Amino acid sequence: MASSPRLIVNLDIAGPTINRHVYGHFAEHLGRCIYGGFWVGQESEIPNTRGIRNDVVEALRELRIPNLRWPGGCFADEYHWRDGVGPREQRPRMVNSHWGDVVEDNSFGTHEFMDLCEMLGADAYVNGNVGSGTVQEMSEWIEYLTRADDSPMAALRRANGQDEPWKVPFFGIGNEPWGCGGHMRADAYADLARQYSTYVRNHNGNEVYRIAAGASDEDVAWTKALMEALPDKGNSSRRSSPYQGISLHYYTMSGHWDAKGSATAFSKEEYWKTIKSAQHIETLLSMHSTMMDVYDPHKAVGLVLDEWGTWWDVEPGTNPGFLYQQNTVRDALVAAIHFDSFHRHADRLVMANIAQTVNVLQAMLLTDPESGALVKTPTFHVFAMNAGHHDAAVLHTHLDFDTSHELDGDRLPTFTASASTKDGQVLISVANLELEGESEVVLDLRGGRLEQVEALVLGADSAAAFNAPAHPYAVAPRPLEVKERDDQLVLRLPAHSFATVRGTLAGQAPEVADATAGVSAPTTGSKPCLNC
Repeated sequence: MASSPRLIVNLDIAGPTINRHVYGHFAEHLGRCIYGGFWVGQESEIPNTRGIRNDVVEALRELRIPNLRWPGGCFADEYHWRDGVGPREQRPRMVNSHWGDVVEDNSFGTHEFMDLCEMLGADAYVNGNVGSGTVQEMSEWIEYLTRADDSPMAALRRANGQDEPWKVPFFGIGNEPWGCGGHMRADAYADLARQYSTYVRNHNGNEVYRIAAGASDEDVAWTKALMEALPDKGNSSRRSSPYQGISLHYYTMSGHWDAKGSATAFSKEEYWKTIKSAQHIETLLSMHSTMMDVYDPHKAVGLVLDEWGTWWDVEPGTNPGFLYQQNTVRDALVAAIHFDSFHRHADRLVMANIAQTVNVLQAMLLTDPESGALVKTPTFHVFAMNAGHHDAAVLHTHLDFDTSHELDGDRLPTFTASASTKDGQVLISVANLELEGESEVVLDLRGGRLEQVEALVLGADSAAAFNAPAHPYAVAPRPLEVKERDDQLVLRLPAHSFATVRGTLAGQAPEVADATAGVSAPTTGSKPCLNC
């Protein structure tokens, strides 16, 4: 039996590439995500550029945010894009019936979103309206966004102040049609997905990766229906398919939908229920990937987890429809668990979008409406520490340990880890999920040696610790000592903590073996593979 958890990292066995888009984000017209989060307007005293908060953009650029999904979510299927273009003072108001039943003035629309993406250096993931929209409306939106000549929609865009077309790599065909997007049956939506996708055309060399709205949780039958609806089953090329990706939604909580649990006041049992819920993502990705494999053995169709994260009861005294929650060390560990699973499924998972970026659910950033202060959450720091995994090749790892936690008859692993390599650099991520007790972790590196090793650790005395304007750095990365012992690296990880170890492959980077020879992986370009 191993006396310490031992992570075996085979530096010379590389797998598929981790598409950087699995580190994507989500911004819905929900609570203070858009208004008060990203957008304050040009007249605001908060420093801004054309109405977009400078501090939010600066912080997210630290994460190298690869893509941003907008305008929803459930909101997408009641959003009509023409209401959000043209002079702001002339835009009609609308009721956001899904989230708080508030009236919005449409001051943040298509031009503002594309401006935000350009500031962030992020690709746009636009989600279209199937639930209450039309095929023509969706077709005209992509024409408005991406066409360069004198077509009717291109002319309208120019009249609204944007001469050149934008690049829009990703387009969602509705959202949650099984629920808020129309309460449809799988076969009925599959037909609509084929129809609507057909009219989301490629204009002026802008090649769109169309994402059909997929299942929730374990609903593999929904995934099956969407795969069966694709023509040319088994074809290794999906460029001409109506849609190239299928989404999946999954949220982590310690309770149930009617009582999700508190973000900050939780028991030991609730902590472990959260860990168990987070670890279930591994099962879900395997289930849906296996179903897709039946119809698509070449892995040409991408799996897109475009909503994931923790969902807690709202903070006391806040609008229940705004979904504002705090973000603790526990949330950071949930993110670490998910990313390790994403890396293991890099052959099929081409994108993921955490819900949501600012002020909603498992946010990167929280903004204080009274002081205007911005706070980086513990989850923000996990994204930042893991940025080296973007477009890196997964390294084969094996976690050898004999520690687990028993919950309801299940044995929950108390460590999670993954590793990758790119340009001669190696990044290893590891988390100690134990609630109590420091643990020595041995990194057993094989097939190579690392030099210039540095490590960071993220944690606090309590798994419920969080950052706030009064204590913005209560949970922040700090240097972690790495010792060498018998050609191995040794870390001492505090309880409930996340760490990354970075190093340079000694000498000439070895010629790594491809453990997935013959299996197409997502490209490392600006979008998932469109013609694998």
